Amino acid sequence: MEASVIIPNYNGADFIKECIDSLKLQEYKDFEIIVVDNGSKDDSADLVEREYPGIRLKRLDQNYGFSRAVNEGLRMSEAPFVILLNSDTRVETGFVGALVSAIKSDESVFSVASKMIQMKRPDKLDGAGDLYSAFGWAYARGKGRSSEGYTKTAKVFSACGGAAIYRRSILDEIGWFDEFHFAYLEDTDIGYRARIMGYKNIYCPEAKVYHVGSGATGSRYNDFKIRISARNNMYVIMKNMPVLQIIVNLPFLLLGFTIKALFFILIGHGRAYLSGLKRGYILCRDARKFPYSSRNLKNYFVIQLELWLNLFRRLPG
Repeated sequence: MEASVIIPNYNGADFIKECIDSLKLQEYKDFEIIVVDNGSKDDSADLVEREYPGIRLKRLDQNYGFSRAVNEGLRMSEAPFVILLNSDTRVETGFVGALVSAIKSDESVFSVASKMIQMKRPDKLDGAGDLYSAFGWAYARGKGRSSEGYTKTAKVFSACGGAAIYRRSILDEIGWFDEFHFAYLEDTDIGYRARIMGYKNIYCPEAKVYHVGSGATGSRYNDFKIRISARNNMYVIMKNMPVLQIIVNLPFLLLGFTIKALFFILIGHGRAYLSGLKRGYILCRDARKFPYSSRNLKNYFVIQLELWLNLFRRLPG
């Protein structure tokens, strides 16, 4: 098989059948499907086992999070390219082929982001690759704008792990998904690591996928999601930025954290956000920092320029 499609699943009974059925209709056929179930409490894993005997299914005994599920899928795969796909998605018939073609076009490409369209509002984008700024903010490029736009291939900071392809050889080089993340921003982290090593992440407009969004957590803003995201937001910075780069960006980072804190306080989730930042600080002490090498100095400068330029980009919404 040239590619493996890994679907991390948690209580996805309402979505996963449509997701798998859309993969079965792909024009490109040289891929396998691996479903890793994170201890679902519904019958989604049973549904996969019952209705799709050709799919490889891994059952975990509890919810270990997105990153662990992906890594379990990677252990089951020997393909040179790995596609991650959320269970609450439906892909168009050219999706897999477009991603494989895009990543094969340049050996320096680590990941390719798809064109994610809102399932419930197909006239609106869910994202066209992810950006990252010196505020410490990661956000979906084009989110909420017309799905008719973003028709050109482009470089992005990272690919959203909800629907993207990755080169296995580079994953083995830089390390797999960081299980400290559990979920959220793990795709920003791995894309960041690839960028430090000089690899590229790009966006492919031909790979179209419809996404429900928050299929597992149930809402855009909830205490669990806000707490984990805030924790991981700090972790991404402390893990991937050398100390000098953190100092250079400190005024922007403090402003970014303050703006988000005020926003979440106003909508009634301030305690969850501040708790997440505290947990992020603790996590930074326990986890391993990505090793700095002077050989990557040029890449750090390129990344830093991008972080500054993204301060002035129009935010999604």
